[in-house]
Amino acid sequence: MTDNTTEIREETQGGAEEKAPKKSKNAKALEEAQAKITALEEELAAERDKYLRMLAEYDNFRRRSAKERQSVWSDAVCETVKSILPICDNMERALAATGDDASIRQGLTMIAASLAETLTKMGVEVYGEVGEEFDPNIHNAVMHVEDETLGQGVIAEVFQRGHRLGDKIIRYAMVKVAN
Repeated sequence: MTDNTTEIREETQGGAEEKAPKKSKNAKALEEAQAKITALEEELAAERDKYLRMLAEYDNFRRRSAKERQSVWSDAVCETVKSILPICDNMERALAATGDDASIRQGLTMIAASLAETLTKMGVEVYGEVGEEFDPNIHNAVMHVEDETLGQGVIAEVFQRGHRLGDKIIRYAMVKVAN
């Protein structure tokens, strides 16, 4: 019995020795796997951050490009209108100067209306009328007159009407201001 007991004890101890290294191998494998997972999570976080930054940069680029396109369009329209405004001014002068000839007056009126309609379609707003409040940001006061019938800072006469496209002034209104 002692021989068998000793053999069983040796087998049991030998079995315990064999199991201990297996646990150690499993623990090492588990630690390596956890280290790999941690490294992959860090790499994923870095890639996600890189992606989000690139997405934000693209969004900013898209907005900036749209704003630049709008600005270029607005500038082109303003330059076109600036070149057309002298024609409009001459048309208004011709209407004011024509006497009794109804056919000429009618033709000039139709041309002036067509020009005004075209400018309106382009988004151009005409401003600067007698009786409006003077605003130095949009009016150019070239004369001053004392007139008790008009209020303080009121436009008494318009020499040249102003034009604007949205917030952008194409041409300031040239006016005479009262009081």
